[in-house]
Amino acid sequence: MPGMVLFGRRWAIASDDLVFPGVFELFLRVLWWLGSLTLYLMHRGKLDCAGGVLLSTYLIVLLVLLAVIICIVLAIVCVSMKGTICNPGPRKSMSKLLYIRLALFLPEMVWASLGAAWVAEGIQCDRTVVNGIIATVVVRIQTWCPATSQQALPFSINSRVMSVSCGSLERQPPTPQEILSCRSATTEYDLVGGDQLSCHFGSILKTTGLQYRDFIHVSFHDKVYELPFLVALDHRKEAVVVAVRGTMSLQDILTDLSAESESLELDTDMEDCVAHKGISQAARYIYRRLINDGILSQAFSIVPEYRLVLVGHSLGAGAAALLAIMLRSAYPQVRAYAFSPPRGLLSKSLYEFSKDFIVSLVLGMDVIPRLSVTNMEDLKKRILRVIAHCNKPKYKILLRGCWYGLFGGNPDNFPTELDGGDQEALAQPLLGEQSLLTRCSPGYSFSSDSPLDSPTKYPHLYPPGRIIHLEEEGSSGRCGCCSAAQYRARWSHEAEFGRILIGPKMLTDHMPDILMRALDTVVTDRAACLSCPGQGGSNVDMV
Repeated sequence: MPGMVLFGRRWAIASDDLVFPGVFELFLRVLWWLGSLTLYLMHRGKLDCAGGVLLSTYLIVLLVLLAVIICIVLAIVCVSMKGTICNPGPRKSMSKLLYIRLALFLPEMVWASLGAAWVAEGIQCDRTVVNGIIATVVVRIQTWCPATSQQALPFSINSRVMSVSCGSLERQPPTPQEILSCRSATTEYDLVGGDQLSCHFGSILKTTGLQYRDFIHVSFHDKVYELPFLVALDHRKEAVVVAVRGTMSLQDILTDLSAESESLELDTDMEDCVAHKGISQAARYIYRRLINDGILSQAFSIVPEYRLVLVGHSLGAGAAALLAIMLRSAYPQVRAYAFSPPRGLLSKSLYEFSKDFIVSLVLGMDVIPRLSVTNMEDLKKRILRVIAHCNKPKYKILLRGCWYGLFGGNPDNFPTELDGGDQEALAQPLLGEQSLLTRCSPGYSFSSDSPLDSPTKYPHLYPPGRIIHLEEEGSSGRCGCCSAAQYRARWSHEAEFGRILIGPKMLTDHMPDILMRALDTVVTDRAACLSCPGQGGSNVDMV
């Protein structure tokens, strides 16, 4: 960083990115050289045959050529280790080394071609030597010829389980008998979007523990701004539950990325009623389906005394929260429970308004409840400042990060920022970024078209309602999915989620199964309790 300049153009690879590729090539070249040397020493007395002089000459030149290449690659690795991310001065000789390395490809290619030609002539010598020559030629051809095509790994998303917070939760897949039953049974609910391939409804039955008759509407329809959802009756909690699915498709990702803000038309006197555009569009779609299609009317005609509860995870949590705000005037007793909702969702006034009837649940270092356009911009600037003041080479940082991610440890034992008075400079806004851009990347121009420079398009948004934070007690290893961690729950203020945290569990803490497992440990632990309610808003009664 910045990229190297070779052949008159700047490349995306920096001069300190060649440590690990160079070490890998060095390892292969040394093995190759040792194998060729062993072959020559063991069989040089058997080369007194027709064409033996050619093979002997070939092996000697090959050893010399490999030795030169090994020295050049070693020099590249050593130079790439020098300096820091934003101090490429000690690596200024890298371009010359790369030119030399590229020039060595020509004699290597010529010598491999000669070896192939000599072997093709049918030299009658020791077969071990001939096979060794063939092996060197094959290895070189494989090295030169990159894969022309790479078959992508099959990637499919199992959407059988929707995040439903009604009934007892069991996350086992349906049995074959249940799948056959699902496909042959006469449905007593509205089904939208088709259910022929994976029989998702069988999984929903297994997950929630509900019966066919408990479902009013199930929609698998999935488009941009149009999320799958279901409406069910939870007789144990006496609630009509609307569950909205989270991100599980490309269409959902496009909905997430529509991060502009738009105004909400609400039956209220509040000002500044704006929200995340993509999620508000999705919530408006579900609202039209529930009201205009008479889905909620049908549900409450069956159980008029029940209350309305909305739940969702991730994208579905944001949509459920906005849907609760839209339904608040028609259903004053509505409650919404948002599991791992996105932070950049509501304006300040809507955030304060939602505290009375929305509760959000956040696990550990989950990145999504801390994710917003402004927070991403803040993270970018913080990373640039740290990079500009970093005193360690890139390869050491990567090695330490891999070690910490796999085996844990204390990151403070490996300081990466400059000591002394320079530490105070890190707190100055944009100081690191400006120094980075001016010292290290003269070809990079800082554009003023930044999300933070467009307050009407990207205002500061907040998570929905009051927040329960599940915090991990102690250390349980680096992998959140394979550890028996202990958690405690407490009410938290939204300001605690005002910055993105970088850590090994920032992604795994967002997974719904890990979240539900952590919630189960808190609920079953008699010693766990919630601290006093956070500032603002009245107590929210849990359904």
